[in-house]
Amino acid sequence: MTNIDRPRRSALFMPASNPKVLAKARSLPADVIILDLEDAVAPELKAEARAAAVAEVQAGGFGHREVVIRANGLDTEWGADDLVAIARSGADAVLVPKVSSPEDIASYEAALSGAPEQLQLWTMIETCGSVIRLDAIAAMTASTRLSLWVMGTNDLAKEMRARQTPQRTPFLPMLSFAVAAARAHGIAILDGVCNEFRDMDLFRAEAEQGLLFGFDGKSLIHPDQIAPCNEVFSPSQDEVRWAQTVIAAFALPENAGKGAIRVDGKMVELLHLEQARRVVVVAERIRKG
Repeated sequence: MTNIDRPRRSALFMPASNPKVLAKARSLPADVIILDLEDAVAPELKAEARAAAVAEVQAGGFGHREVVIRANGLDTEWGADDLVAIARSGADAVLVPKVSSPEDIASYEAALSGAPEQLQLWTMIETCGSVIRLDAIAAMTASTRLSLWVMGTNDLAKEMRARQTPQRTPFLPMLSFAVAAARAHGIAILDGVCNEFRDMDLFRAEAEQGLLFGFDGKSLIHPDQIAPCNEVFSPSQDEVRWAQTVIAAFALPENAGKGAIRVDGKMVELLHLEQARRVVVVAERIRKG
């Protein structure tokens, strides 16, 4: 399974300073649990939250879920200690905030030099600086452990002084360019959070917009968002059946070596075969949990 093929439909942020919230993490159907040491934690609770997050990861029991810890930035008084603790925690990834340049990626890579090889580096894309350097930042995946981006539209809105609308109009170009840059360099990418966690119709519309743009999944702020998010980002039965039909058609002896064939009256090319294989792989991974 490649980094891109792993189901990451739903990634739930959970404040590591809240024991009651953390106790629920292992029972939630999210594909990714992000234990947050940054935005959701008050300064006086940072050290306590760090210890709690590490303890939760080391206790295990998360099943198929990826467990990620979001650190404070290296430019804060807590960032360096966060990275040291996360590096030896056994987490699947560390998520770092406010990356704005390839040099920032290099700094985090150096700080994690003693971490196990399997520890991934995930980064927030949430600054104006990052938006204008998307390709250069994404290219760092070739020489570092960078493997996934999470869009941070709340922080982008703050920096840009932009207004957030249900259609996310100010951010549409950057969402599109971020997906393109991620795909160009084999990085997985998650859409940003929807703040209106009580309005499921609005949430679903935003999730479907993210799917339309090509995101692998969406980051979440409330457990109630998990089920609709998983539904939106799961291949439908019709999509899986069509993918299986395409794969079977290309496997026929008479279609060997062909770059384009006709399937059920539609012209299908090798690029569609690649897409079909991914749909089947993701659907099977979801089914197995």
